[in-house]
Amino acid sequence: MSLRGRDVISLKDFSRVEIDWLLEKSDSMEAYARTGTNLLRGKMMGTLFFEPSTRTRLSFESAMMRLGGGVIGFAEPRVASVEKGENLADTVRTVENYADILVIRHPLEGAARLAADFASVPVINAGSGAEEHPTQALLDLFTIKKELGSIDGITIALVGDLRYGRTVHSLAYGLSLYKVKLHLVSPELLRMRPEVVLDIKNRIKVTETPEMEPLLPELDVLYMTRIQKERFADLAEYEKIKGSYRLNASQLRSAKDRMIVMHPLPRADEIDFEVDRTRHAKYFRQMWYGLLTRMALLASILEPG
Repeated sequence: MSLRGRDVISLKDFSRVEIDWLLEKSDSMEAYARTGTNLLRGKMMGTLFFEPSTRTRLSFESAMMRLGGGVIGFAEPRVASVEKGENLADTVRTVENYADILVIRHPLEGAARLAADFASVPVINAGSGAEEHPTQALLDLFTIKKELGSIDGITIALVGDLRYGRTVHSLAYGLSLYKVKLHLVSPELLRMRPEVVLDIKNRIKVTETPEMEPLLPELDVLYMTRIQKERFADLAEYEKIKGSYRLNASQLRSAKDRMIVMHPLPRADEIDFEVDRTRHAKYFRQMWYGLLTRMALLASILEPG
């Protein structure tokens, strides 16, 4: 199988066969991640981050450098010609002259697909508004497989901001390709987008509820997310629901021994620091798995035939 030259805009563009292949390739990247390789020597990645990022940007940069490639780009628009009024299409058509692949994060939905339409090199969506974050979903699926042995057969709850959380949109699409039971846990105001639910409910069993704690004994994966203040146009709405879900160590006493707690990070107050010391906490391990997943993706798209 080959993903050579492919854009990564939405997880809906991938089949289960392709995702399973990528997860296997991610597993093979661990040795390269520790020792480095020249697999992508001479290749250049351009990072166009119009929104703040720590984990995504640094893991992509680390992945490319560990594969032997180089990195150029910007981490905020005020240091680029965007500050002078340059539009996205022109930025993309400029930077593609210097790079073999572009990784873009943008506050507007549809921006990554627009960039791909204008670019002659592959484009990876590193987060487009509140729409999707496909590489986060891939690393989440890899985390589940590595920690639990399989994605099929699990019961998982996505908790928190399901309306604006682009991570959970992509993850829901990915999970719908497997045999899972999915609980969507959120306040009424932050329920999962209807178009996402409509897309997945015919493939897997989906329930929606505002209650998290009653589900804990049956879960294999608890996926927490923060309520994103920056996505709210009306801060009064944010004030009504901030802190809706908070997980502490005592709540985990009812959980299965093997149940894992995941989070795309950064967190606010939805996971107490005491949870970090439990056997269930895997959110920092996710970051390592994210490096391997992004190495696999870059290698698959750019490696020579």
